[in-house]
Amino acid sequence: MIAALAALALAGQTVFIASDSTAQTYRQDRYPQSGWGQVLQCGLDGVAVDNRAIGGRSTRTFVSEGRWDKLIADVKAGDTVLIQFGHNDANRNRPARYAPAATDYRHHLTRFVADVKAKGATPVILTPVARRSFYEGRAQADFAEYSSVARVVARETDTPLIDLEALSRTWLTEAGEERAKAYFLHYDAGEVAAFPKGIEDDTHFSELGARHVADLIADALARLELPVSDAVRKDRPALARETPLGSWECR
Repeated sequence: MIAALAALALAGQTVFIASDSTAQTYRQDRYPQSGWGQVLQCGLDGVAVDNRAIGGRSTRTFVSEGRWDKLIADVKAGDTVLIQFGHNDANRNRPARYAPAATDYRHHLTRFVADVKAKGATPVILTPVARRSFYEGRAQADFAEYSSVARVVARETDTPLIDLEALSRTWLTEAGEERAKAYFLHYDAGEVAAFPKGIEDDTHFSELGARHVADLIADALARLELPVSDAVRKDRPALARETPLGSWECR
């Protein structure tokens, strides 16, 4: 009876994702490159995931290109909006993207939160996911300043926070520097069709990496005790895989 009532309450709800290439949905010809947003649905029941994440975007360009306005126009009361930026905001070499943490990034995050709440929906701020960046055996916080500001904005606006930087650093540290290669794009020449010359990319995820990050996020959502928390599957085998499936199916 309780489960049925929870399912009824969740009916019609959507989880939106505003983010960058780490969460993006990729075409099959880009496999194994994967974003956590395209597999998050595997950890949820009874809600839809609408992934608006797109590569190369910062909070600044997500606004300037009109992407935020389009997203917020589709948000309705009861929905959830996951907001994760920082990787491109920190890129001083791309002035169009660059958003200083203490000013522009903070301003845009604060605006995103206010806009979502004004629609009667729930914003959730995520700190930037960690890269495969190790020092003395521990995964590092490459975007520490942005994570710090995200935590401050969450606290000051009374907004739920998923400290994805901390969660993913712990996960990667436990995996170890060498094993963590399986979670990112590390392939030899000729190994995968998408990267015929090979690739060594410590930012973007493989299928397994995206699944594991989505699992971290699903687990954190369950612990936040939000309306969407009831949609999180208790068992998430599709997100706990240790061998790639070759697709983004939920199995």
